[in-house]
Amino acid sequence: MALPNTIRIEVFLSRSQADEMQLKDKNVVVIDVLRASTTIATALYNGAKEVIPVSSIEHAAKISGNMAGDVILRAGERNAKMIEGFNLGNSPLEYTREVVGGKSIIFVTTNGSGAIVRGRHAKHLLVGAFVNLGTVVGALAQLREDVTIICSGQSENFCLEDAVCAGKIIQDLKSARAGNIELDDAGQAVLSLEKGYGKNILKMLKQSEHGQFLAEIGFGDDLKYCAGVDTVPVLPLFSGNTLRAGGELKRRPAQA
Repeated sequence: MALPNTIRIEVFLSRSQADEMQLKDKNVVVIDVLRASTTIATALYNGAKEVIPVSSIEHAAKISGNMAGDVILRAGERNAKMIEGFNLGNSPLEYTREVVGGKSIIFVTTNGSGAIVRGRHAKHLLVGAFVNLGTVVGALAQLREDVTIICSGQSENFCLEDAVCAGKIIQDLKSARAGNIELDDAGQAVLSLEKGYGKNILKMLKQSEHGQFLAEIGFGDDLKYCAGVDTVPVLPLFSGNTLRAGGELKRRPAQA
C-alpha cells in the first residue's frame, strides 16, 4: 500500500518501450542527452519562439511547406549529421540567439523527436537533460504527481547517458523531499547508474557508445556542452504539438 504523498516514478529505458496510448494523460519527461534534449533546451533558452518535433523528414517537409517565411528553420539529423537541405543540424552549439531568436524550428532527429511525438497525448510533457536538470526537477517537485521518464536511447536501444540523467532526476527529486518516491525496477537501476557515473558526467559521456561516435565524427565539443549541469535554466513544455519555454504544470484536483 502506497504511503501518503507518494510519487511513483516509472522509467522506460528506450523509446521503443513507450507506447503512445500508455502515456496518455501522464506526466512525462523525455530525455535525449546526446543531443536532442540539450539542443531543444538551448534553442528555447536562446529565444526560439517554438520547437515543433516531428518523427520523420517527410513530415518536416510537409509542415515547412505549410509555414512559408523566413521565420521558419528546418533542423535535425540522421545518423548524427545534418539533413541535406536543412538549416541546422543537431549540435546545440549551432543554436545561438542570433540564429534562432524569434524563429519557429521544425525539428527531426533519429531518437529524441520521435520519443516526444509518442508522448504527445501526455497530461504534461517536459524535455530534460543535464543542462536544464534543476529546472525540470523543480517543476516536478512542485507538481508532486506520478512521473514517467522516457530515455530516448540510441536506435531503439538502451544508452548510458540518458539512463544516468534519469537517475539524477530521481536522486534530486528525493533530495528535494517532494514526497515519498516509489520506483519501478528500471528506476532503481538508473538510480544505481547515477551513483556510479554521475560524479563525472563528461567522463561518462566520453565513455558512452554514442559519445565516442560523436567525438569521432567531429562533435567532441558537443560532449562538453551536454555535460554542463543547470547551464540552460529553461523548461521545454509540450502543448499543441509544439515545445515552448516555461508554462505552468497544473495539478489534478484532490480526490474526494
